[in-house]
Amino acid sequence: MLKIAPVTLQGKHVRLEPLRREHAEGLWEAGRYEEIWTYMTTQIKVPADARTFIEAAMKKEAEGTELPFAILSQADGQVIGSTRFLNISRSDRGLEIGFTWLTPSVWKSAVNTECKYLLLRHCFEQLGCIRVQLKTDSRNLNSQRAIARIGGIREGVLRNHMVLPDGYVRDSVYFSILDREWPDVREKLHLLLFGE
Repeated sequence: MLKIAPVTLQGKHVRLEPLRREHAEGLWEAGRYEEIWTYMTTQIKVPADARTFIEAAMKKEAEGTELPFAILSQADGQVIGSTRFLNISRSDRGLEIGFTWLTPSVWKSAVNTECKYLLLRHCFEQLGCIRVQLKTDSRNLNSQRAIARIGGIREGVLRNHMVLPDGYVRDSVYFSILDREWPDVREKLHLLLFGE
């Protein structure tokens, strides 16, 4: 049985801390770029959207169905994005890492790789997960390549899975990492991040 509770995860480039109301201004600054939201089921267009995003996430946390994080830069403490655990199945010892977005200035940097490393390490080494899943829009080939690059195994496509805010009906591509695969994935992530 998974025992999921708010936690702060620290790396070299990022700090993941429980998403709270005090992150609203930073979340708005990080999320006010339209290109972030192309494949997402929500958008941050005005400052009030950041507050709504946080309130909805905290409500899901209170219900025990999600655990949202603010992603902060270790260099300057600025909010640079958000991610979360969702689709938590305590009895089946599995969850999803998702709803991840980053401000464009950190795209194609080590930030997303380190976020995944910290989250996956927590899932497999602290929580005792036996399965972690990730999903992405079928059009988001960059995300699919990134998930495969760290060792995620493509499982399949859920067709007509979600309706996005612009009305587009999205297919979702699912990937997973299992507990028995974690040692190899951890080694791959370690090499990507630290080159050793």
